[in-house]
Amino acid sequence: MKLWDKGYELNKDIEAFTVGDDHLLDRRLVKHDCAASLAHAKMLRRMGLLTKTELAGLVRGLEEIIRLDKKGAFVIKKEDEDCHTAIENRLVAKYGDAGKKVHTARSRNDQVLTALRLYEKEALGLIKHRLARFKKALLSAKKKQGVTPLPGYTHMRRAMPTTAGDWLGCFCDSADDNANFADFALKLIDRSPLGSAAGYGVPVLKIDKRYTAALMGFAGVMENPIYAQMSRNKFEATIAHFCTQVMFDLNKLASDLRIFRMPEFGFVTLPDAFCTGSSIMPQKKNPDVLELVRGKYHVVLGEEFKIKSLAGNLITGYNRDIQLAKGPLFACLDATLAALGIMTVVAEGLRFNKAACVLSEELFATEEVYKLVKKGMPFRDAYRKVAEKFS
Repeated sequence: MKLWDKGYELNKDIEAFTVGDDHLLDRRLVKHDCAASLAHAKMLRRMGLLTKTELAGLVRGLEEIIRLDKKGAFVIKKEDEDCHTAIENRLVAKYGDAGKKVHTARSRNDQVLTALRLYEKEALGLIKHRLARFKKALLSAKKKQGVTPLPGYTHMRRAMPTTAGDWLGCFCDSADDNANFADFALKLIDRSPLGSAAGYGVPVLKIDKRYTAALMGFAGVMENPIYAQMSRNKFEATIAHFCTQVMFDLNKLASDLRIFRMPEFGFVTLPDAFCTGSSIMPQKKNPDVLELVRGKYHVVLGEEFKIKSLAGNLITGYNRDIQLAKGPLFACLDATLAALGIMTVVAEGLRFNKAACVLSEELFATEEVYKLVKKGMPFRDAYRKVAEKFS
């Protein structure tokens, strides 16, 4: 039975179109929806709307679903529409009236939103952990090979001398900023939307949003129920933008390494085990992993735009368009987690070729200018004098 069932049968084509792929996407939300339902059921018990026996049954049922989901054995059918319906239907089938009561004082709107926020908190925590591992791998490479000289480039031309340590260090510093961005996003979403119902609160019944928020591990609650609903896709867009920022750095790192490992440059090498081959050219060792990471940035950027675009031009209150942003959000988080993991492996295997990292004379042109400046020559005269040498 659908959560909105009113006794009539829905046109099958309409049903298939409106459900979309939610029944597939929602597999990752099952344990989070169960966690929210456990908290909600305990609140209903405190309100006297569930008996002690009914609560005990619901707790058993929800914990069983979590165990089944962990083994991949909890099935969400297309006719269920989503995980929320599948969970409630199972509770009704096993615990009768207790299962029918669990939706009291909530809407599927705040139910979905709460499960999403719990999932997002978990996903952002995982990305922060991978960011830390990524930075550790960069710092390790910097410690071992950081003194290796490296030509710095502007406009794709050799410009000034730098080192492998400074080059690696720029990605370390950006990883710190990305971690700060993750903390901001976590703080932003760490408020429970449960109790906002369909966006206008719960009439008649006096619910305790702070109690359920504490049970779920949220730092606070979203007081305004309209804003709770408006935050969906707004906060998701922030998370997607965070993912884009992480992927921007990985794109830059992959782009640099693609050039640095070219035979024409030869600054770095990657283990053969990191490279694929050609089906026709036996000599080829291709850095496909770098090219895919580079491309994934654009994929994530596109998903971010989808979320922001879908959120635009909607009046306040829930609109079904919002459902379409769930897939792009998951795609952003999945791609970022995967790319961070693989670029950590790349950083660990990175080796600088000191023999190829030769600093040619023109890289020290600016240094020559300032040596003349120190001797008292005006900067512009010193600049022109050195420029003549390299013209």
